[in-house]
Amino acid sequence: MKITVQEIEAKSKAALIAHGAADMQAGHVARAVARAEALGNVICGLYYLESYCTQLASGRVSGTVYPIVSKPRLGAVKSDAQFGFAQPAFAAGLAQAVSTARDNGIASYAISNAHTCTSLGYFTEQIAAHGLIGIGMTNASPVVAPPNGNKAVIGTNPIAMTVPGEGKPALHFDFSTSAVALGKITMAKAAGQQIPLGWAVDADGKPTTDPEEALKGALVSAGGYKGWGFGLMVELLAAGMTGSVNSLDVKGLKLPDGPPHGLGQFYILLDPTTYGDHFNDRFARVAEAVAAQDGARIPGLSRNVMTEVDVPDALWVQVEALAKT
Repeated sequence: MKITVQEIEAKSKAALIAHGAADMQAGHVARAVARAEALGNVICGLYYLESYCTQLASGRVSGTVYPIVSKPRLGAVKSDAQFGFAQPAFAAGLAQAVSTARDNGIASYAISNAHTCTSLGYFTEQIAAHGLIGIGMTNASPVVAPPNGNKAVIGTNPIAMTVPGEGKPALHFDFSTSAVALGKITMAKAAGQQIPLGWAVDADGKPTTDPEEALKGALVSAGGYKGWGFGLMVELLAAGMTGSVNSLDVKGLKLPDGPPHGLGQFYILLDPTTYGDHFNDRFARVAEAVAAQDGARIPGLSRNVMTEVDVPDALWVQVEALAKT
């Protein structure tokens, strides 16, 4: 059925409040859910709402805590989520991080002890909306094995980057350092479908096309050793720099109860005019070369922000039930 993005946000907020979130916290999370749906990112949209609600009810995530924002160094801002949602924690310190980046040309922004942030690009595009380049990364529960291994050590550990442009981002990408997001494996299993070879290995470390066997084993990194290296970089910055947990110490992100996620996100905010006014010219040089080739594109330029989306009937029935609980 066709549902407006506005209604998705309203129902999501109602569902979160019904399961124990306060108004401010629910509003930030619901806005992220709606934005994901508007961009067709179904894995980070309503698909995640039931998990949010279940974990609010069980206490795995707090929906009432307020983040604590601090400035440990001249060019560094930190927001401690206090084992609450990542979205309100990010919002709490964003203005100070932006101001710091403008003062210094660059700033780091650490979010600690947070619930999964789901769509990392949701945050870097907010940084770009202030005219700054936003680079972000986060870790997650362990689902990726090292090359030639069979036991998960790190999460899908995504990286996102958004470059500001005229009215909309000039460049935007958000991708896992794993070959695929874990959600695509679980969705394939639910649909009774096979997965492409090269996404995952089974419990013995052998490549598999069976999503059930993949879930017993581990995902693999995108690009082999190269993706593995990026995943480790993310792990060290997201966990090590923020003081949050390692991927190894996080139970499944969607498990209904258990210890809080306690994950970290690490952002770098850059003022593109710090060293002069040449950034836009250099970017345009590359963009023009890409545009001259049929079928080639700069990441993010083809994103279509919808105001109404198709939602599976069963999923919307579930959303309405969650909102009425």
